[in-house]
Amino acid sequence: MRRSELAEYIKETIVELLSEASPEEVEAQKDLNKELEKTVELSKELSEDIDDEDEADKAASKAASGKDSISKIAGELQRVKKHMKTHLEMYKSAEGEQAKQAALNMLKKLTAEKNRLEKLL
Repeated sequence: MRRSELAEYIKETIVELLSEASPEEVEAQKDLNKELEKTVELSKELSEDIDDEDEADKAASKAASGKDSISKIAGELQRVKKHMKTHLEMYKSAEGEQAKQAALNMLKKLTAEKNRLEKLL
């Protein structure tokens, strides 16, 4: 076999090996894509919840200023508890350390806010 024929054979073999994907590899890629979609969806939910958190913080600080009545403070407390339940469910269903940690951090912030509102009542 000549050197040029050998080089051509090697090139063809490499191209053939690299262009083929086994069914197992294709399935593994599909699974990875599903996990990525779940992660993106969860991160969108977390960012929406963070925006809701900012609104809750503003309302809670307004309540703490003494301008609101006890009923408004109680309403804020109920809203914070609702957010806590939501984040708890997100923590339980999260798949991945980063998602669990994000939900846990939000739960810690909400717990501090709940305690502060309970003291105001």
